[in-house]
Amino acid sequence: MKPDDPAAPLAPPAGRPVTVWDAPTRLFHWLAVVLVAVAYVTARLNWMDWHARAGEMLLALVFFRLLWGCCGSETARFRSFMASPAAAWRHLRHLRHLFRREADLQVGHNPAGGWMVLLLLTLLLGETLSGLYINNDIANEGPLSEWVPAPLANAISALHALLWDALLAAVALHVLAIALYAAAKGQDLLRPMLTGRKLLPARIPAPRRAPVALALLMLAAGAAAAALLAAYL
Repeated sequence: MKPDDPAAPLAPPAGRPVTVWDAPTRLFHWLAVVLVAVAYVTARLNWMDWHARAGEMLLALVFFRLLWGCCGSETARFRSFMASPAAAWRHLRHLRHLFRREADLQVGHNPAGGWMVLLLLTLLLGETLSGLYINNDIANEGPLSEWVPAPLANAISALHALLWDALLAAVALHVLAIALYAAAKGQDLLRPMLTGRKLLPARIPAPRRAPVALALLMLAAGAAAAALLAAYL
């Protein structure tokens, strides 16, 4: 195989291990994965009490991630990875070279990945908020249950189902992108989200990390907000 063959395996990248994803970001990611799976299973088994609990915990996590995206570590902040639509389009056009093997030098999310994060968070927020209303409406617990007109209540129920299908489609697309990057470009996007680290050249500075105490404070705020909404929505 010729050295310049685009399908040739990459040599081990030179550099030093850098923490690109902090512990709070990684924990949010994997807890969200587990809770979405729990929500799916409990809905299929009609265990609606457990389904509602999973939704409330997901809402608390989403609130945390929104706060962490504003004040957290550098790679978790929205302003660090939210590129313009034009930049995301240019990145997707670059994928015509999908099978070109090259080292992964991206510190955080790439431009297209940033928009995927925003899409997933939006779908999770809409799904969990609409789920809270549906649960309160069924149990007649929420103070708004008796005040919302029937057509609007039916629309919220339909939206909850629609957002769930859209969320599953977005998750499938996300997983497919990770698999394609691994198979075609030789870039393992999964390991850094597990370990937090990847090898980067010395010329690329390590991203700034926010203190864990701040993450705990924001998690408490997210949990309190979710609990209040569950009681009063």
